Amino acid sequence: MTGFLGEYESKLDAKGRFLFPAGFRKQLPGGDASSEKQPAGVQFVMNRGFEKCLTLFPMHAWKPIFDRITQLNDFDPKARAFRRYFLNGAITLEPDSAGRLLIPKNLMEYAGLEKQIVLASAVNKIEIWDKNQYQQFFESYSPETFSELASQVMKDNNEE
Repeated sequence: MTGFLGEYESKLDAKGRFLFPAGFRKQLPGGDASSEKQPAGVQFVMNRGFEKCLTLFPMHAWKPIFDRITQLNDFDPKARAFRRYFLNGAITLEPDSAGRLLIPKNLMEYAGLEKQIVLASAVNKIEIWDKNQYQQFFESYSPETFSELASQVMKDNNEE
């Protein structure tokens, strides 16, 4: 599989750790849902999302994005601003022996994460949301609003 599918709820412990869901674990290269542990040597990069959420990239998905960012023109102030904002807080993570990932405090604060979180697929990455904020996000869209959005973003470029 080239991306993720699914949405899973999890809980943060007192230290800010959560168990990476088995449903996503089996979608990783070499993943096995029957195992309580991550595939050997799996690494992630976590950073701030565009909305008030976090993004969790498996290293194989992060590398091409990072490579592209390194090619941005350092003399362009917009490129520098984008790089600073996008990489702000980014950190490499590895699951502990129990298959948990630790969210740094600054990233927890950015996303407003409390105890209940939702991990949602976002093609090649996973978004991590506070459960209440995630529900509010979806409640803000009516079927009509969503249909209009889908029409705008999914239209064929040849139609213009």
